[in-house]
Amino acid sequence: MAKIGVTGHVRLDGTTPELVYQSLLSALREHATPAPHGVTCLADGSDQLFARAVLALGGTFDVVLPAGDYRARAAADGHLASFDELLARAGSVETMPFARSSRAAYRAASMHLLQRVELLIAVWDGRPSRNLGDTADVVDAARRIGLPVLVRWPAGARRLLSRPRARRTCRQDSYS
Repeated sequence: MAKIGVTGHVRLDGTTPELVYQSLLSALREHATPAPHGVTCLADGSDQLFARAVLALGGTFDVVLPAGDYRARAAADGHLASFDELLARAGSVETMPFARSSRAAYRAASMHLLQRVELLIAVWDGRPSRNLGDTADVVDAARRIGLPVLVRWPAGARRLLSRPRARRTCRQDSYS
């Protein structure tokens, strides 16, 4: 069973969550038989869509949390139920040795994830890095260590580039 990791954008706009979910299902069917085993940091957006796609295909996943306070920071704005439901379904959960979430913690978690997988799926629009530990930074790190990277950004997908007051993410019931 191939171990597949994910990195990707958090703030997805409009119909993008459904487009990304379908693209992830397709990628996992192509690269993980009989059932996928994923590794994710379980952030809103792409990471949680990935976890749901893995489960939909009868697979399992492990979680790498960047810091002790990650649950409160990553699952803000009323998305704790979705985060907690997926976290409870994880095969294992590791937390990096950071008390507080930060760019360094996000990067450390992603680098740990890269060491645990054989393929990285990047839900990435191709734009360059803006911050340490963001999607482009993780893709670059994977390529530097020779890890295969499968980039998925479906036609019509859009992301929110500025931080909105209330984050919009996928509806939990849409991807089960």
